[in-house]
Amino acid sequence: MADGGPVVHGYPHLETVRAAITALYRRLSYDTVQTFSTSVAPADVAFCDTDELHLGAQRVAREIVRHFRLPDARLIVGFREMTHAANVELAAGPEYFVELNDRFRTHRRDIGAALAHEVTHVYLHRADLAFPTTAENEILTDTAATYLGAGWLLLDAYREDAASSQKLGYLTPEEFGYVLAKRSLVFAEDPSVWFTSPQAYTAYVKGMAQARRDEQQPPLTAAGWAGRRRYARDRRHALDPCPSAGDPRPGVPYSFTAGDRGPLRVSFPCPTCRQRIRVPVQGRVRARCGLCRTVLECDT
Repeated sequence: MADGGPVVHGYPHLETVRAAITALYRRLSYDTVQTFSTSVAPADVAFCDTDELHLGAQRVAREIVRHFRLPDARLIVGFREMTHAANVELAAGPEYFVELNDRFRTHRRDIGAALAHEVTHVYLHRADLAFPTTAENEILTDTAATYLGAGWLLLDAYREDAASSQKLGYLTPEEFGYVLAKRSLVFAEDPSVWFTSPQAYTAYVKGMAQARRDEQQPPLTAAGWAGRRRYARDRRHALDPCPSAGDPRPGVPYSFTAGDRGPLRVSFPCPTCRQRIRVPVQGRVRARCGLCRTVLECDT
């Protein structure tokens, strides 16, 4: 929890975020992800200063538990002095003890954001989905919370001005915006109308631009002129049997492979779920991602 300190910006965890989106589709399935087409409603997790602290926190926790379809999970919410924003004990259940930082006693509007992260921990624990390291697992949790409709609260908790700053979660504001934009493109949902923080809206706009760039990479037909020209060059080199032809430029999202008898193929990430797709190099091709079922128009 950044509180008054510097807030990291940009996309330092982008590859882990993308891997987390792929992992969600692989572990939960396309059909399960589709059940989260509606985000947590602002009115359901609103917290007024006049609300009783513990009763209000329990009410918000129940709403987020309901959103994640964990009917038998019961969260017991308490407050104490701590470094992090919150913590949850991932026991066998059905009761889970969540501790919130004491600062939320007076910053009640952000209790929903902290609980969204912790309930997502419970959800992923029950789904048996985890990444190898603690840092990667926290990025997975933020990504899952956002992609499944509760993490917009975490982005809205980001506020920054010349005198102070606050950010919850492990993703940067722009990375939260990116995941939220990926969700918006899938479910045609506009979360920007819910933001109370102008900085959150700016981060979402930047994240949407990054998400749009995923849809504009060759061999997708939406790729721009420069990308198409680079792709044509790399394709010529892949087709050239001369060893001096060279390899594709580093950092490009696609790669070419040629079998002993089959045609040249190109592999590239699905712009929705980042699963790699492999299609023959034969001009216009329509491909369907087997993981997220997105239909892609390609010019290979």
